[in-house]
Parts: sequence; structure tokens; C-alpha cells
Amino acid sequence: QQRRNLLADIAHELRTPMTVIQGATEGMLDGVYPADPEHLEPVLDHTRVMARLLDDLQTLSTAEAGALRLHREPTDPEELVRDAIAAIRPRAEAARLRLGMRVPAGLPALDIDPMRMGEVLANLLQNAVRHTPPGGSVTVTVELDGEAVAFSVADTGPGIPPELLGQVFDRFVKTADSGGAGLGLAIARSLVEAHGGTIAAESLPGRGTTIRFTLPASPPASG
Repeated sequence: QQRRNLLADIAHELRTPMTVIQGATEGMLDGVYPADPEHLEPVLDHTRVMARLLDDLQTLSTAEAGALRLHREPTDPEELVRDAIAAIRPRAEAARLRLGMRVPAGLPALDIDPMRMGEVLANLLQNAVRHTPPGGSVTVTVELDGEAVAFSVADTGPGIPPELLGQVFDRFVKTADSGGAGLGLAIARSLVEAHGGTIAAESLPGRGTTIRFTLPASPPASG
């Protein structure tokens, strides 16, 4: 049943871009409208949507199979957060949101793949910014948690509906006003777990959402 649901979800997500591409291409071939930038750009945009979906599915399936190659290197947690916030800042400012970070001094370096964990933080920040109304705030907090380093991304948005909270890390699960295919948090969970960490969501309607993940402060015994 899960396999059938997954295939149905993939077909649903691919149908819209395929319809746009087919309609636009047929229209240009039939001479209904010219093959100019105005009509070609939507075709290119929707091919990018399909490519992103396929890349996400490949990352997810590889990570879940335990075959994801991680290029680990010593990484400063503060630098990881600063880079992620710098990338999202223009979007946050355009949405009139406050961005903040709380990172104490003296945190240990992490033996992680900085590109992959940067993807996780970027995804969490994008979600937080998307769901936070103007005047709200998004804050990233890092702290030592036993033998792990914990990262939290908290927003002041409307929160996740209680009936979805337990499913937010499943594939293709998303709220009605979400963009994308609903794969971002599933990928985040797979990447965090591939590093030997854990991830969880806390949310109360009307009081915002916090996504928290931990990463081992030292390399796993298996290397």
C-alpha cells in the first residue's frame, strides 16, 4: 500500500509540469504562439521543477537505503548556521521577518558533510520563512546536548495542524498552503539520520513551530 501511495504521489507531482510542457510545446509547434522567451521560459521553469523532484527522490531513496556517500569534514556549527542564514536573509527581509541566531562560544566541531547539513538547515529555514507572517521572527539556536550538538529552527507562524504533526517527516506530507512536493522534511530526516542524529518537530496552533535536530559531537564508532 505504501508503494502504491508513493507512485500515486509521484505521478500527481509530475502531472502539472508535464501538462504545462506538453501544452506549451504543442502550441508552439502548431503556430498558436511563437517560440519566444515569453513562451519558452515557463517550459524551462517546469523542467526545473521536474528535475528538482527527481533529484529529491534520488537523494531520499539513496539515504533511506543507507547508500548515501557523505563527504565528512570538521565543521564549525556557528559557521554552518551563519551561511544558512546569510542565504535566506534576502527572502526573510522581503517578507518583513526578523532573523536571529543564538550560538554559544566553545561548541565542538562536527564531523559532518557540510553541504548535506547545509541543505537541511536551508530547508528548515525556507519552511519557517514561508509559514511566518510579516512582522514575525525565525530563530536558529544551537546548544550542547550531552554528547551531541542540537540545532533548533523556531518560527512564530500558525503552527502545524495537530493531525499532521506526527507525519511531517513522511514523504509528500504537506499542509494545504505549502509549496513544493512535500519531500523537504523527509529528506532532512534521512540526512540527519545518515549522520547518526535525530530530528523532531514541536508545534502548537497559533504559537509557531520548532524543528530540532541533533548531531553527534564526535564521529560515530562505525566511522
